[in-house]
Amino acid sequence: MSRLRVALTARPWRVDLAVTLLVQAAVTIPFVVPRAPHLSEADWASYALTTLAVAPLPWRRRAPVAVLLAVLAAGALYRFGADGPGQPLPYPGLVAFYTVAALSPPPRRLAAAALMFTVIFPSVATNTGEPRELLFSLFVFGAAYVMGRLTDTRQRYAAAMAERAAHLERANRVEAEQAAARERARIAREMHDVLSHAVSLMVVQAEAGPVAVRTAPERAEAAFEAIAEAGRDAMTQLRGMLGVLREGAPGGGPGDAPRAPQPGPADLAALLERVRGTGLAVVHETAGPVHALPTAVGTTAYRVVQEALTNTVRHAGATTAVVRLEYDAGGLEITVTDDGRGAPPAGTGGGNGLTGLRERAAAHGGTAEAGTGPGGRGFVLRVALPVAGPSAGVAG
Repeated sequence: MSRLRVALTARPWRVDLAVTLLVQAAVTIPFVVPRAPHLSEADWASYALTTLAVAPLPWRRRAPVAVLLAVLAAGALYRFGADGPGQPLPYPGLVAFYTVAALSPPPRRLAAAALMFTVIFPSVATNTGEPRELLFSLFVFGAAYVMGRLTDTRQRYAAAMAERAAHLERANRVEAEQAAARERARIAREMHDVLSHAVSLMVVQAEAGPVAVRTAPERAEAAFEAIAEAGRDAMTQLRGMLGVLREGAPGGGPGDAPRAPQPGPADLAALLERVRGTGLAVVHETAGPVHALPTAVGTTAYRVVQEALTNTVRHAGATTAVVRLEYDAGGLEITVTDDGRGAPPAGTGGGNGLTGLRERAAAHGGTAEAGTGPGGRGFVLRVALPVAGPSAGVAG
């Protein structure tokens, strides 16, 4: 049924042709059924005039008012110029009037309606002149006009709904694209943090390796183990991220890559231990009632500390760093300080790492501030991560 509707909508001339043939069949019936004995026989001339009134209907969509006028003219010619059988209903006129009501603009539609209802009175008067016929004619043509208006309203409503659906589809597509862009940016930040941290630790340990081999072989062995551990940790986290990407890709499945929970505050001890392997003394402090954090906030807290210590190892030339996590009912505040060279000179920029930290904090409605430490020494990073309240998630 839907295929038929689509086919007819795509080729409306088929509908018009079918309507014309149906009307022609209806007006033919009085010519083929037996007539009363006192009536004259129906002739071909009368039938030709009847057909003349039907002939304009295939063009009713292109010129509704012109078709209506042509039908009325053919009907008048039949009434006054032929002695053919009468019709139960004025089928061609009803179809043409319905089309005018459905398709014509208001001025033409109202003018055609005024003309039609004006013609009804003399038409009835020249036929039976009975009030019953007048009321019936007014009723059927009024019904045709109302049906035409209802058809126009339904089509306008359907078009509005289709336009609204298309607008919603476009909005959903844009939203999906924006969500995909945000997800790509998030994964890029995650990969930046993981790789930057791992490579920094590996470079520091590798640079110290040759000296340790000559002076303290046991320290060289520890350095190589730290390099391997940093690499293994990076590979594990990267496999998890790639697993998420594969699940969303065509042909991907849940078993394409191992999945592991995102790191959180509970994993900071292992992170700090790896950083200490570079020679940086890291102090871990906790204040306030420690409570569970939402998973996303916990992961952000871990990445903030990871990125801060990575920057310290790579750029600060520090010997000591202090990581302080302060919990309260409103969330978590992270402060990382070091005794290194301090903030870069004004105008040199803070690097992509600090930009990523600000973006991470802003994603949770938080803030990130960075600058020179007290007395102009060292560097301080302070990140506030608000939460609606303690909730189940990654334990802190």
